[in-house]
Amino acid sequence: MAKSVSPDAISTLLANPTPDSSSDLPEIVVQVLDLKQSGNRYMFSASDGKLKLRAILPSSQYSDVLSGKIQNLGLIRILDYTLNDIPNKSEKYLIVTKCEPVSPALEAEIKSEMKNEGCGIVLKPKQEDAVKSEAGIVLKPKQDVVSKSAAQIMHEQHRNVAPAARMAMTRRVRPLVSLNPYQGNWTIKVSVTNKGNMRTYRNARGEGCVFNVELTDEDGTQIQATMFNDAARKFYDKFVLGKVYFISKGTLKVANKQFKTVQNDYEMTLNENSEVEEAANEASFVPETKFNFVPIDQLGPYVNKSDLVDVVGVVQNVSPTMSIRRKSNNETIPKRDITIADETKKTVVVSLWSDLATSIGQELLDMADKSPVVAIKSLKVGDFQGVSLSAISKSIVKIDPEIPEAKKLRSWYDSEGKDAKLASLGSGSSPSSNNGSRSVYSDRVSLSYIVSNQSLGEDKPAFFSLRGYVSFIKPDQAMWYRACQTCNKKVTESIGAGYWCEGCQKNEEQCSLRYIMVVKVADESGEAYVSVFNDEAARIVGCSADELDILKSQDGEDNPFQLKLKQATWVPHLFRVSVSQNEYNNEKRQRITARAVVPVDFAAESRLLLEDISKMRASQ
Repeated sequence: MAKSVSPDAISTLLANPTPDSSSDLPEIVVQVLDLKQSGNRYMFSASDGKLKLRAILPSSQYSDVLSGKIQNLGLIRILDYTLNDIPNKSEKYLIVTKCEPVSPALEAEIKSEMKNEGCGIVLKPKQEDAVKSEAGIVLKPKQDVVSKSAAQIMHEQHRNVAPAARMAMTRRVRPLVSLNPYQGNWTIKVSVTNKGNMRTYRNARGEGCVFNVELTDEDGTQIQATMFNDAARKFYDKFVLGKVYFISKGTLKVANKQFKTVQNDYEMTLNENSEVEEAANEASFVPETKFNFVPIDQLGPYVNKSDLVDVVGVVQNVSPTMSIRRKSNNETIPKRDITIADETKKTVVVSLWSDLATSIGQELLDMADKSPVVAIKSLKVGDFQGVSLSAISKSIVKIDPEIPEAKKLRSWYDSEGKDAKLASLGSGSSPSSNNGSRSVYSDRVSLSYIVSNQSLGEDKPAFFSLRGYVSFIKPDQAMWYRACQTCNKKVTESIGAGYWCEGCQKNEEQCSLRYIMVVKVADESGEAYVSVFNDEAARIVGCSADELDILKSQDGEDNPFQLKLKQATWVPHLFRVSVSQNEYNNEKRQRITARAVVPVDFAAESRLLLEDISKMRASQ
């Protein structure tokens, strides 16, 4: 008998959201609609002519999409699946874990009103090689599907495993993307891609210990698993970085955004009754690295937050390796800075540490003249020089990766980017609110607001933006310090010759001067002294500290040093400042520090004023 989509296929799926065994599933054939790529996944709408359901194809079927076996408007038979809730919506989406193509693209979308009595919905496929009959499409007979449970897999690996252990893992292996807190028993097969240290804590209920691991499945989906007390002691030695495990009897909950370290809406907790079995004879796998790129000009909201970001950029500059001494243990570690740019025409500095600095960093230095594209996963966003990025122990750096985002960026750079005028993100020159807490156009206040609120910055630094003028620069202050040319830290004169750097633990013949000065800033509401460091001071004065030192040494009736400082005053600037509390002689004092200084963009300022006027009118 000719068939088409299975009658009421979507209702069948909704009625059985998590089937225990794929071999018990009825015939489920649906039409593929709106097939499209979304990041590293292929999304579509599954339709039975009456109802539709948003769905995701498994990574194992991507080759069928690329080869044309699975097409938009075509038919597929669903062999295994699970249903998940869409966060914040009363909808579900279908996670297809196994399927097979049935028919190429049909001439049109199947509609319920197109039914014929006794033979279901009949549409001819576009391609001539589709299997046909007089009644329409003849579907291939459903193949017997053998789905091994984790218990069966473990039984094959360990013939003499205890019955209790085998019984504990009776569910089929599920992809991480299909898990949610409302499911019952499940089993996952994952690789340990990061393992934390055992930590102790103390709270109102007493003392305890905790550690966590990051787990990744073959599709590249990640989740963080946490273990406390007995579970932590039970599994700490069992989990080994890089090994593959079958895990069951865990629980899921919505991830705490403040502490989560992977891109997943949920986090897992394992207790002492959870099952963790190493897949000893199972072929190990290298999880696919999935990226969730943030454009450089949108890094502002992540500054000093717990969220880690992924970036892709063209390498503009690679520094030599520096030796940095940790304050915590006095250990010396290598560091290297690379500067990258993207299509937003912004640049940002990425600091690589330890092995990344010496291995990947050296590789980038050797090929810097070719401007390679790098994709970097799991970076911390800091506020050094406005906005900066820093690698951590689990950061991954890929050079010229074969991913669409890298190819698109390379095409842009070769065609126009290499000749474009690029600006440092740390300069705060972008008026876009996407720069969040680090934009010179956000959190705009007057100086009087800061000065009159002496409690600002008591717990942690507060950040504001203001527009003002440098009204006075005291000429006899200590405006600079002698700095190491490698790490920029303060150096002292050696007894023999040269300069000694405590940070690098070496003697250098030359040093450089770096600004550290105080200027008086004024606006229409008042004035205040603001601390300014090297890059910001250079923008205000209009020259480097070394150049200003040369001017200071020159004699003459018109002192060029005094003239340079005078020229720097009463020029309008936009400031991004931090406000903190410093203690001096047992008295707390407010300290204002310039984090970014940029010229006034009068067009952007006009737009800002127009927006304020519109808001005032709307509130009347």
